[in-house]
Amino acid sequence: MNILIREFTASDISEASAIWNDVVADGVAFPQLDLLDAETAKDFFMKQSFTGIAYDTEDNKIMGLYILHPNNVGRCGHICNASYAVEKNMRGHHIGEALVSHCMTKARELGFKILQFNAVVSTNSAALSLYEKLGFTRLGVIPGGFLMKDGHYGDIIPHYVVL
Repeated sequence: MNILIREFTASDISEASAIWNDVVADGVAFPQLDLLDAETAKDFFMKQSFTGIAYDTEDNKIMGLYILHPNNVGRCGHICNASYAVEKNMRGHHIGEALVSHCMTKARELGFKILQFNAVVSTNSAALSLYEKLGFTRLGVIPGGFLMKDGHYGDIIPHYVVL
C-alpha cells in the first residue's frame, strides 16, 4: 500500500461521500446530522478551501479525505479548521496522520496561521493521541459539548496548532 494525497475532483464523489457518511452515521465524531448525496457532496467538497483525498497508488482506491476551510472571518480569518475521515477498514494504518500532516502544509500554503479544531470528542482516543503527537495544544474541556448518536452529551476538547 502506497498512500498519496491529492486534491478532490468530481470523480471522487461516490467514494469520498461514502467514507464521509460512515463517520456522520456513526454519530460519535462529526457534528453533522445529515448524510451527503451526490449533489450535496459535490457542493460541500468543492466549497472548501481545499479537500484532500488520500488514495492508494496501487489501485487508486480512496482511503480517506479531509476538508479545510476558514474557522471564522475577518480579523479571525487567518485561523482555519479541518475535519478528517478515514475508511473504516483502513483505520490504524497512519492514513489519518498523513491527512493531518498534509492539511497542515496545505493550510500554510493557503496563508492560514493557525489550525484549530473546535470539537474533538473526548472519546476519540485515536484523534487525541495523533493531535498530541503532531504538537497540537489542548484548550480545555467543554462539558457536554457534543450530542452523541445515543442521545447523551459527551465532552469536547478544542485544539490548535500554530502553523
